[in-house]
Amino acid sequence: MNEKSCSFHNEKELRDGQVESVSAGCLPPCDEDNSALLAFRGIPISELKNHGILQALTAEANGWEPAVMNTEVLRAQEEWEAVDSIQPETAGSRASSDQPGQLISFSEALQHFQTVDLSSFKKRIQPTIRRTGLAALRHCLFGPPKLHQGLREERDLVLTIAQCGLDSQDPMHGRVLQTIYKKLTGSKFDCALHGDHWEDLGFQGTNPATDLRGAGFLALLHLLYLVMDSKTLLMAQEIFRLSRHHIQQFPFCLMSVNITRITIQALREECLSRECNRQQKVIPVVNSFYAAAFLRLAHVWRTQHKTISDSGFVLRDLEVLAKKSPRRLLKTLEIYLAGVSKGQASLLGAQKCAGPQAPPSKDLTFTGVCDLPPHSSEGTWLI
Repeated sequence: MNEKSCSFHNEKELRDGQVESVSAGCLPPCDEDNSALLAFRGIPISELKNHGILQALTAEANGWEPAVMNTEVLRAQEEWEAVDSIQPETAGSRASSDQPGQLISFSEALQHFQTVDLSSFKKRIQPTIRRTGLAALRHCLFGPPKLHQGLREERDLVLTIAQCGLDSQDPMHGRVLQTIYKKLTGSKFDCALHGDHWEDLGFQGTNPATDLRGAGFLALLHLLYLVMDSKTLLMAQEIFRLSRHHIQQFPFCLMSVNITRITIQALREECLSRECNRQQKVIPVVNSFYAAAFLRLAHVWRTQHKTISDSGFVLRDLEVLAKKSPRRLLKTLEIYLAGVSKGQASLLGAQKCAGPQAPPSKDLTFTGVCDLPPHSSEGTWLI
């Protein structure tokens, strides 16, 4: 026996020497087994294991076989044998359980669409506006240049995503919604994919999927870009605060969907081709154009004291300006972001917009781009 064992037996003061005899492989007589088991109760399982006592008690030794197997001994043996099979919880296993709640970046969401089969949606797209007669001739002579051949696949991907709907059963789609909600509200917790809390963000109902008409999942990707890009997050939060102003309130997400529709039209009418050709990219230009148009709308809304009743007219004028002067919009965004990076005051005048926030109202009548009758650009007033 080692010193630890001897010390242990001394502390227990086992005067009858039963433990010593058992640890040496000699079990007590049958009529003394009950008293021996009473002595074993105070011995740790590890000590019993070290001296082979458990094996001696549960197997025939020196011609002795216990008449009745003690349940406490069996339980002790089972507990000891189970020690080797217990695996501690690792940090990785905890992280994997938290995976659905993690934020998703724009690039990760975009990569998802780049890897899945979108052939059925791609068949629906119309990459460019079909013109005939004088309109086709005028566009050929005075219109913007055509998009470079090498960029057309990227353009088609953007238009294809706009054909995809929101699938609540797709984990990636759910993560996009959760990320938008957390970034705008500051919440640390996940929320239900259906519920009244989506009305707080500016959707018309409890299911965001019903408001994506004409823009598809591209509308959510644009919102994701706005809140996940460090350069535009502050702008997104400012516009969101403006949308909850007690007088100038408007449905934030629904307005964003309409701006995505304007962006899609500008892309199809080749209004963005010159800038895409210059940068040799499509998706970054489309994202910046969307952000610039949203910034322009917010600036007009704030400085000209627009209300929800003006929504349709403001969007129509924004569409005309966006298609006519896309470079002007993009330049305004560059100036704004440069000012924000230097800590200068916001173009939205957010410090003047302080006031009680209006609760989301179901009585708001919002007029979007698709709800207004089409008309020519002549006679529209630019802001």
